[in-house]
Amino acid sequence: MKVLAIGCHPDDIEVACAGTLVKYKNQGHDVTICHVANGDMGHVIIQPEELRAMRAIEAQNSGKIMGIKVVTCDVHDLKVYDHDVTQLDLVVDLIRREQPDVIITHGPNDYMPDHVSVSKLVFAASFHASVPHYGNQDLPPAKITPLFYMDTLAGVNHLPTEYVDITDTIDVKLEMLECHVSQMKWMRDHDGIDFAEFVKSCARFRGLQCGVQYAEAFSQCYAWPKNTTKRMLP
Repeated sequence: MKVLAIGCHPDDIEVACAGTLVKYKNQGHDVTICHVANGDMGHVIIQPEELRAMRAIEAQNSGKIMGIKVVTCDVHDLKVYDHDVTQLDLVVDLIRREQPDVIITHGPNDYMPDHVSVSKLVFAASFHASVPHYGNQDLPPAKITPLFYMDTLAGVNHLPTEYVDITDTIDVKLEMLECHVSQMKWMRDHDGIDFAEFVKSCARFRGLQCGVQYAEAFSQCYAWPKNTTKRMLP
């Protein structure tokens, strides 16, 4: 099975669903992570162009831990717009290149405008990519695949429909998260926030909801013809 996780910024995927992606890899599935934005506004001191390069390296380092391919659409932070046809076509081409069996992305009611725009872009692109005469004719059309929305930060305003037990992958999830040094170090040194502990606590909270030690939570996009009787999450 081919799994495509589309997040907004480098580290969003690690925060919300890396434990699940590691389970996919352990089961022998093919996994790709895409960041729509490049994270260039994610620091107070480091300037955007320097940070853009740093975060690209951090994202690749995270992916290397489990042999996960990492790609980017390289859109500037705070300039992700769901009505931008150029950005839509970037995601359409991504889906056509990857030909996924399942897509994971942000929920439509996430806390940050960039995240919400990515959610809407993915929803639209996952349909557009299936239309043979739309867009880049050099890429084959993709099938319309099941779509799952990953958890919000701290689980606020997200009602899960499915859980994944990540008790055996929580350590790798956190190892991948720690690769994003520009974010993790800044929050510890300047904001007094241990973000790894924050993420681990959220996974414990979701685990309590479903009777395991650590879990990640998802809600399925219930829209025809994305529905399926198959269990798509590991």
